[in-house]
Amino acid sequence: MKSNDLFTPEQALRRLISGNDIYRKVCRNPADISSKRRTKTAHHGQTPFAAVLTCSDSRVPPEHIFSAGLGEIFVVRTAGNVAGDFEIGSIEYAVEHLHVPVVVVMGHTHCGAVAAALEGYAHGYIGDIADEIRLGLRGTPDENEAIRQNVVHSRRRILQSKIVKTMCRTGEIKVVCAIYNIQTGHVKFLTDEASVKSA
Repeated sequence: MKSNDLFTPEQALRRLISGNDIYRKVCRNPADISSKRRTKTAHHGQTPFAAVLTCSDSRVPPEHIFSAGLGEIFVVRTAGNVAGDFEIGSIEYAVEHLHVPVVVVMGHTHCGAVAAALEGYAHGYIGDIADEIRLGLRGTPDENEAIRQNVVHSRRRILQSKIVKTMCRTGEIKVVCAIYNIQTGHVKFLTDEASVKSA
């Protein structure tokens, strides 16, 4: 069964929001991670209802944040939630082959990669990550605005994919931005498409 047969993009987004509400109120993940669930997904495959591109930061665990169980969220993680070729290819796989109806680009407060980009220097391959983040910052010195601009920039990168762009145009999927507050546990979705596009 295709995931899109179970969720529209709007329904998947509502499922993420309700999962985040549970996470903040219950402070634990009540989702199914049982041996029965492992066996089912091993034999029948995965049908995630969402894909999340987020930061590698250990304080940002998407499955817990959205109260999701095994096989429910397709997660792509990289420092600074940057979207390069491998990350975009992973998202193409999620939407085209796993039929995921919503893709979330999720940044977070107190992001070290964004801080490195703002400071203007980083060594080794970390420098490449900082350079990519800096491309989307438009010169802002404010950390919170930089975090927002960074997720918007990664969304733009993802929409350069012909596969993703076409599926967005047909209404099969949505690509949205969000920011996770590592202290409160709240995920703020930037669902105003006009403000995201103009940003």
